[in-house]
Parts: sequence; C-alpha cells; structure tokens
Amino acid sequence: MAIPELVDCVQLGTMRQVMQCGKTNPPSRSLLLDQMAWLIIRVAIRGPIPNGPVHARPLVALLDGRDCSIEMPILKDVATVAFCDAQSTTEIHEKVLNEAVGALMWHTITLTKEDLDKFKSLRVIVRIGSGYDNVDIKAAAELGIAVCNVPGYGVEEVADSTMCLILNLYRRTYWLANMVREGKKINGPENLREAAQGCARIRGDTLGIVGLGRVGTAVAIRAKVFGFNVIFYDPYLADGVEKSLGITRVYTLQELLFQSDCVSLHCKLNEHNHRLINDYTIKQMRPGAFLINTARGGLVDEMALASALKDGRIRACAIDVLENEPFNLASSPLKDCPNMICTPHSAFYSDQSVTELREMAAAEIRRAILGRIPESLRNCVNKEYFTAAGGVRFPANFPQPPFQADMNGAGFAAFNPAASAVAASIGVHSTTVEPHPVVPHSTPHTTTHSTLAESGNHLPESKEVH
Repeated sequence: MAIPELVDCVQLGTMRQVMQCGKTNPPSRSLLLDQMAWLIIRVAIRGPIPNGPVHARPLVALLDGRDCSIEMPILKDVATVAFCDAQSTTEIHEKVLNEAVGALMWHTITLTKEDLDKFKSLRVIVRIGSGYDNVDIKAAAELGIAVCNVPGYGVEEVADSTMCLILNLYRRTYWLANMVREGKKINGPENLREAAQGCARIRGDTLGIVGLGRVGTAVAIRAKVFGFNVIFYDPYLADGVEKSLGITRVYTLQELLFQSDCVSLHCKLNEHNHRLINDYTIKQMRPGAFLINTARGGLVDEMALASALKDGRIRACAIDVLENEPFNLASSPLKDCPNMICTPHSAFYSDQSVTELREMAAAEIRRAILGRIPESLRNCVNKEYFTAAGGVRFPANFPQPPFQADMNGAGFAAFNPAASAVAASIGVHSTTVEPHPVVPHSTPHTTTHSTLAESGNHLPESKEVH
C-alpha cells in the first residue's frame, strides 16, 4: 500500500479504514509501522492549512430559503453552500442531515431536540435574525452545536416601524386613508369629527417600553422628540441607564402598565414571558390604552387581546408579529377587530437591513469554520450551556487526533514531540515542526441585551444574550 493511499484513509477518520486498504495485499508489520510513522511526521509538520481544514470543504446549508447570493461570496472559499427551502427537517435532504457542518436559518423552520438529533455533523447554527425561540438552544449545546443570532441588524428599521405604528394609532392615518380609498365623502366638521373620532394628541402622553435593549432604546430616543414622556421596565439593566437617556424607570410591569397611555413591547420571547400580555395584565393597563408589538408574537395572548379590543379596554393595537405565522386572519381570534393594524413581520425590513443581516450571519458561519467554537463566535446564545456540555462535536468527515480537539477545521495539528524527533533524525526540515503558536482571538462582541422573563409580575434573573 502506497503512502498516499494511507494518508487518504486516515483523512477519512478511522484506523479501521486504514487496515481495510491493505486487505488485498497486506503489508508487513514493519512496513506498516514505518508508513504510519511517516504519516505522523507529515501531519505534525504540516502546520496551518490555508482557507480552512485539511478535509473536503465543509457543507453549509440554508435550511429554509433558496437565495444564497449574498452568503456565497463570503463563504465560497471556505465552504460548500447549499439550500434546502424546507419547512421542517422531514424535507431536508439526507446528505445535508449527514454532512452539514453549519446551518443558516430564518424564522420559518423550528429545530427541536428531536430535529437536532437528525443532524450527524452539525456544529453551528446561525439564526438569520435576532430571535431564536425556534431553536432548542440547550439541547443544541448538549449535542455540541453552537447557536448564534444576529442581534445588531435592523435596529433603526424596527424602531422606525414602531414609531410609524404608534403615529398611526394616535393620528388614525391608516383608517382615514382607507376611507378615502373606499370613496367615502368627508365634508364639513361634522363628517370629519365622525371619521376622525379617536385621534389623539401625542405631547404629554406616556409611552411605556417593555425591554430597553437596542430597539427599545432607539424607540425611546425617537418618542421623546414627538413629546412622549417615556418610561421603561427592564429588570436586567444596570442602574443609571435612565439618566443617560433622560427617561424614567419603573421597577414592576404592573407599574408600567398602570402609568402608560401606550405600551410598546421590545423584549425577546422565552418560556417565562410567553403571553406576557394576557387577560390579567390587560386589566392592569389604563382603560383605552394603545398596544404595540414589534417583538415576538408569543408575548401576547391573542384571545385576550381580541376581547379587550372589542370591549374597548384597549383602544387600538398595532402588531407586526403573531404567535402563528404566516398570519391567517380568517382563523384568528383577531379577525373581527376593526381597531387593529397588522403587518406581516416586516418591521425589520429594508433593502439595506436585509443585506446587512445576511452578511452578518454568513460572517458568523465563517468565523465558526475558521476559528474555535464557541470562542470565535461573536453572538453565541448558548455558550453557557455549550461550555457546561463540554467539548466540540466533530463532524463524521472531520479528521480526529492528531488534530486538537478544540479546533474547528482550520486549526493546526497537535504538536507531537516524538514525531519531531523522528523527523529530525531522518533529515526532514520544517519551520512548523515546533509547536505552532496559538493566535489569540479578539474578544467576542457578545453584548448583553434586554432579556425579559415573566412569571406573574416577577421576573427571574437571566444571563442569556439577545
């Protein structure tokens, strides 16, 4: 058996395959040992591999989409990129389930523990967006899969959309424009008063923001310009934030709901704050208040909201997100509510923001391929669980030792002093036979962000990153 054949077999990952290569013409024991020693020397002195791992280029799959035109230029030199356009893991090709090292996903597919178990080689999932409630991040960590999000994109767009919805509720622009479109004639003050009934002045009203993260802060800054008194509730922020923004902090959700003329939700969704706005909390709101939700649909109990809209406890609402998407108005309890604006989960969207989002997601995948998991990742949301679970799960087609177990494809071979000595004795020279220096990675840019969890009106402490 020639040395190149032996090399190829070891790169497939198992000694069993090495032995199978020699079945038809078994080499002598001494020859096999000599060949394996030479292989160890070759691996030990090889050093860093340009553009990633020594094995075949890893597979990265876009699970629930088709367009990879933005991701491809960022990943093409380090990975093979494929798309699945699936709505569930049952629609994903077996090759992806067996070989995909990285996955990109929007919000239209859900990955439970059972779904994650189907992936045999997966090491990193990047959610193309900020929310990650459609991935079981703890189960992923137990399987050695890092889950990342993209929290920094679209902040301006969501904040602008929120203000647009607030202005529509106060000034009733949406309904007045529809009257004109429908051909309704509005002549004189009497007709105008009837058509514009409910229009309100903004200046002096109180806007209550639930969750003062990136978007919540951007909304607060904009709302102040329109004359709102801004208050917020976020138990995870350090004292003094309110002073830097010139707004008022309250320390319970009940207090915020009681004081606010308009409530805007800007917290992530988790198991503790599911249906944060429900029949009980709606009763704590000021009668006739407005409600805005551009965060997550699961924060609001739609049955309770529909009831409150119909009996006037909530004057009007504007929602960009719903618990079940895409939204089917015909089957929703909100279908008969006339005082509601509903948009199709589009608050984040602009031509610029969606490009930025996809570039940032692809860059995170690239960092995973070329660096360490999870240390090289900027926005790993399950790092705490991931570290506790211990270790990195190598894909089936990734070489095992002599490569270091904490490296992710693009790393260097583990230094082998014995191999170094053998190499020197037979005259092999290499500048990389000495231990390859570890290049320190930059500090991960994970930024602690508002994470609200609700159980009744008391919220437990959380260290999750949003």
